[in-house]
Amino acid sequence: MTKIKIKTKRGAKKRFKITANGKLVHYKANKSHILTTKTRKRKNRLKKSVIVNLVDAMNIKRLVPYL
Repeated sequence: MTKIKIKTKRGAKKRFKITANGKLVHYKANKSHILTTKTRKRKNRLKKSVIVNLVDAMNIKRLVPYL
């Protein structure tokens, strides 16, 4: 009997990357427009990637099974 393949959610695949240790990483939101009202410090913090929370990571791995 063959194993049924699960379709990958393409939006999730584009938003999340996996690290060498197997953790999920994403970039922060609110960096695309209305940047004049945000401070330089805030915009610099928004540039950096963040490790996904463990509970959320389990749900994301279900959306992207072959990441």
